[in-house]
Amino acid sequence: MLLAAICLLQSCSDFLEQEPGTQISITEQLKTKQGVLQALNGIYGDLETDVRGERFAVYADLQGGNLKFSPSLTNGSQGQFTIPTNIKNLYSFGDIADESNFSIFYGDSYDIINQANLILEFTDALTDATEAEKNQIKAEALTARAYVHFLLSEIYSQNYGYTDDASHLGIVYNTKSITEGIQYPSRETAANTYSLIIKDITTALNLYSDSSLLQGPVYSFFNTKNTKALLARVYLSKKDWKNAYETANDVIENSGVSLMNSADYIAQWEQPDLPVSEILLEFSIPKGSDGTASGSLSSYFGYTSDASYSNYVASQDLLSLYETADIRKQLFLEKPLSTLVNNQQIKQNYYFTKKFQGNPGYIAFRLSEQYLIRAEAALELDNTDQAKKDINTIRTRANASELTETEDLKEALFLERRKELCFEGHLFFDIARNKKDISRNDGCISLNCSLTYPSPKFVLPIPRSTIIVNPNLKQNESY
Repeated sequence: MLLAAICLLQSCSDFLEQEPGTQISITEQLKTKQGVLQALNGIYGDLETDVRGERFAVYADLQGGNLKFSPSLTNGSQGQFTIPTNIKNLYSFGDIADESNFSIFYGDSYDIINQANLILEFTDALTDATEAEKNQIKAEALTARAYVHFLLSEIYSQNYGYTDDASHLGIVYNTKSITEGIQYPSRETAANTYSLIIKDITTALNLYSDSSLLQGPVYSFFNTKNTKALLARVYLSKKDWKNAYETANDVIENSGVSLMNSADYIAQWEQPDLPVSEILLEFSIPKGSDGTASGSLSSYFGYTSDASYSNYVASQDLLSLYETADIRKQLFLEKPLSTLVNNQQIKQNYYFTKKFQGNPGYIAFRLSEQYLIRAEAALELDNTDQAKKDINTIRTRANASELTETEDLKEALFLERRKELCFEGHLFFDIARNKKDISRNDGCISLNCSLTYPSPKFVLPIPRSTIIVNPNLKQNESY
């Protein structure tokens, strides 16, 4: 927050830059519709950067055990395994507050929230925008604010059910920009955090006109259907089963989006640029005027050749969950890579995901997740027939066997989410929500490969630099 304040005082935020070499004040920038839309577009750019960064992009799957490391290509350590610097401490469940691996994510997230608050504070005064346009702008800014707060709560606050009344620490929820004065807020409870997230989302849903004001693919911006998808996920995390069921059902029935079918499931994931057809929201990667992408998730998951590949591959912990005939096994690119074993270089097989080859954007929401949210909510509401139906919809498409009468539905659903949504940022949070233990086996090179629930290490430390500035900010337990 201090860094954000400094940036505002110096007018260094990206969206305040009018032309190369010239900058204008916040008031000047945001007094016209064009200026506000430039600011809103800047939020999407910053959001994409925030979630695509290595720390967040791999966090849930690495910590949960879906990922392991590929052998090094670096001379002197070729074939060996090293933990990337950006996640070195947190990988061992030993992040430290003084130099947290996630400190950049924390600061950037609150900067995005501050930008959203600025837009909300200036939009009503626009004289060159219609009421419908102003409402659409506010809806997208509110959704962005809610979404980023939700991501922060997943990382810095224990799951909603950690205490019976969700009275444990949530996060700081900012609803005012720093231009109104630097504040020193305390953390909300988890219950209040979720109430504020839901309030922002439901307010946004009443404002949307669904007439996009920004240039670009429709699936890259917040709208009614993907905001409802966000709300369904929030209700799921809150364990508000009735609302989770109804909201996910609304998305499934009324979004106009259909599930991918079996015949082109693999081909759609293999597309180098376009998202899959069931996408509800993808934060598309920025491209230059010549069409060149400036970065993508392939930076972490991509394979080009045996001499050029990225750090993260699928673990056998994940691969072993798929049945032989499951077509999702085809989503893994098997490659024999040189590995140092007993001081000798030998070839061992590694499995790169095909989900993120080429120039993929960050998948925030897609329809399959909504089926699995509805299934989980139905199960908790004792509607086992609907839960089975939704789980089998996903399994049948994958050519996996349907559920048997003797299967543990709750465990089957947990594993179905793990298989279907792998590498999309869910596993660690699913484990916490279900109050499960973590046991990472294949490829774990940490001194600590397991974590027993409950544990203070299911959340990360608030960066100490922030706590020093704000004396009202309480640190997470054990940090």
